[in-house]
Amino acid sequence: MIKLTKAPKSGLHGEITVPGDKSISHRALMFGAIATGDTIVDNFLMSDDVMRTMTLFRELGVNISQVGPQIKVIGKGLAGFTKPKHALNMGNSGTSTRLLMGLLSKQPFDMPFFGDESLSNRPLGRVAKPLSLMNAKFDLTADEFLPGTIKENNRLQGMTYEMPVASAQVKSAILLAGIQAEGETVVIEKMPSRDHTERMLRQFGGTIVTDNGVITVQQQRQLHGQHVLVPSDISSAAFFMVAGLITPNSEITLKKVGVNPTRVGVIKLLERMGANIMQEPIPSDGEALADIIVKSQSLHGINITADDIPSAVDELPILALAATQAQGDTVISGAAELRVKETDRIATVISELTKIGADIEEKQDGMIIHGGTPLHVPQGSILLDSHGDHRIGMMNAVAALITEGDVILTGEDAMGVSYPGFLADLVLLMREKI
Repeated sequence: MIKLTKAPKSGLHGEITVPGDKSISHRALMFGAIATGDTIVDNFLMSDDVMRTMTLFRELGVNISQVGPQIKVIGKGLAGFTKPKHALNMGNSGTSTRLLMGLLSKQPFDMPFFGDESLSNRPLGRVAKPLSLMNAKFDLTADEFLPGTIKENNRLQGMTYEMPVASAQVKSAILLAGIQAEGETVVIEKMPSRDHTERMLRQFGGTIVTDNGVITVQQQRQLHGQHVLVPSDISSAAFFMVAGLITPNSEITLKKVGVNPTRVGVIKLLERMGANIMQEPIPSDGEALADIIVKSQSLHGINITADDIPSAVDELPILALAATQAQGDTVISGAAELRVKETDRIATVISELTKIGADIEEKQDGMIIHGGTPLHVPQGSILLDSHGDHRIGMMNAVAALITEGDVILTGEDAMGVSYPGFLADLVLLMREKI
């Protein structure tokens, strides 16, 4: 439990480099493990979720070490894993769980796996069902939740699968099974989702064809270790973008942020709200990079629909906070996926922001945020709760910057899932001046 800090009247100033991208850090470990030779990863995210993936691969016999600021993975190839001695503990990492269900679906031994209380309440049917069509075998609870077992299997069969909803994790699980399957695996997307898996497969020497939402892979004979530079995580940077926009007298520079076209939904939505966000591109052989500069400015409400969700789903909590300070209403719809994140993020966003004066109506698939609402503590102090969700904890910390009164946060440790140093970086911006 900690007391959060209101921003000084002079605002937030300075430049920071947020940690490496969580999605790309997970995938760098996965592809490094199934490649041959060494993979070196720079700007690796040392967060709880990603370290869980590292631990899981070590339990499968992969040699992973830290060499100075780099991570070194000595690949085992797709057929080189050894049977783990214990059930695989997924912790709170949905990315580890869903992607590894695909990646480990063709191994010659059973692998029991389980997660913490939060992960055990997040359904896995939308991953298990398409993988089962490829002959993957899982033993899950009757309601398709953890704990469960990835069953011994020696054959996967390619298939054509049309995604019912956009999901990078489900798509990636299918593609990771597809590179081990007989025949051709085709994934059809109605709306694009983040494409880090496709990009990294190519980087490691794999073959994949993407054509107007149709993604095709075949069995890959061999992948080769690479040098991977992980860009700064745009999902983490989003909290500082909004902090800079809604905190008076602020100017913040965010260094070397990943601006993959499938991930910049948060920037596009903020620009639709009237924000002027500067991007200074940085040459890169891998993922697109840019320095991002934000200044405090007025925003207005917008409609956020199902078409907007895939490229900004993780940023919706902090966008909701921005909307409380915008003029007019912001309507979020088509975001039912928020119900099955680390928390029910529709319920937890509304619960926390209304404690400090926000005016938000709940919808089954989103929310209606009535903007232009000064945030304040009704009397004395208020206790905000992360609910064990890193993005809710960080949203609360940014909200406290502009809240009149004393704000206390409980469950602050949850921020370590993606950004262990978040509060320290926030304090840094309160001290630096340009």
